[in-house]
Amino acid sequence: LTDNWPSILEICHYFQELHVIDGIPQLIFVRSNYTIETVEAERISVDHVAHLKPSDGGSAATQLAAHLTGMHSAIKMLNSRIRVVHQYLQAMQRGDIPLDNSLLRQVLSLLRRLPAMESEKFQDDFLMEFNDTLLMTYLMMFTNCSSTMNELVDKFNTTYDRQSRRGGRTAFI
Repeated sequence: LTDNWPSILEICHYFQELHVIDGIPQLIFVRSNYTIETVEAERISVDHVAHLKPSDGGSAATQLAAHLTGMHSAIKMLNSRIRVVHQYLQAMQRGDIPLDNSLLRQVLSLLRRLPAMESEKFQDDFLMEFNDTLLMTYLMMFTNCSSTMNELVDKFNTTYDRQSRRGGRTAFI
């Protein structure tokens, strides 16, 4: 999945309604529009599971490790920059460095853009997104397992089909 995908996918859903037209009951299809909203975590999990194959030879695990290493490096760099700003503000508070009102306004602006992590709405949103992500991951793993099982059944049927042509057993499924 790419970054330029929209976060809302539009699909069409039709359902049947019974209408009486000229005294004759008829079933007609009526279009029902709705949207499915996705978040980045869901797209990442769907993309990861969709490309995960046992025959990859570890390439999916290698890609995941590279992705996690990149995230770790980004978090480490962010942490070091926050530490520098924190030390600078502490030095300003102690009086070691003269007050810089422009810098203080920029830090305040940055802090106001951060989500309030102790609010009840944040906790509700976080838990909702977390549960949605877990559900999507579970469903994608279930789909992947179903696909693998289907491949196994196809191979099994192919094997027994060859034997039945030679007078062996018949197909299992």
